[in-house]
Amino acid sequence: MDLALSAFLGIGLAAAVGFRIFLPFLIISLAAQFELLQLSSGFEWIGTNTAMVLFGTASVIELLAYYIPWFDNLLDAITAPAAIICGSLIMASAMVEIEPWIKWTLAIIAGGGTAGLIKGTSSTTRAVSSVTTAGLGNSLIATIEVLGSIGLSLLSVFIPLLALLVVLYLTYKILSRAKTLP
Repeated sequence: MDLALSAFLGIGLAAAVGFRIFLPFLIISLAAQFELLQLSSGFEWIGTNTAMVLFGTASVIELLAYYIPWFDNLLDAITAPAAIICGSLIMASAMVEIEPWIKWTLAIIAGGGTAGLIKGTSSTTRAVSSVTTAGLGNSLIATIEVLGSIGLSLLSVFIPLLALLVVLYLTYKILSRAKTLP
């Protein structure tokens, strides 16, 4: 059961990274500080005061940067590969007491894949919004992404199974929508 809960937690956090990279790290840093979750061996540094301050600062900068209409699309190009890497790392950080080969296999495939799918979808949505609304709709998208990142991160920490179900639903909607595109 520990493996399953770790995987659910990790997948939820990875999806949250697909929306915003630093917010999920800030939330698990805070959760580790308050002993609400245990971090995997080698990832204890995420729960330190220094990491919490750095993730907090990076989160604020990232949040503000996505409200600059032309800069948000540039950020998407930069953060797409970073989301895949960070999705893998955050999932690995959540998988406690698991053999390294299982941890990293799941982290790369499920964590990186989930973060990449969410990031790719949000980047595409923002690009369409930039074209159709001259960037005026991008602030709404940025706000939805922030709420998605915070919500999924908190859900992952407190109710991992529900977070997994939300991610599975999002994945289903994304993939079924992709099938209907010409």
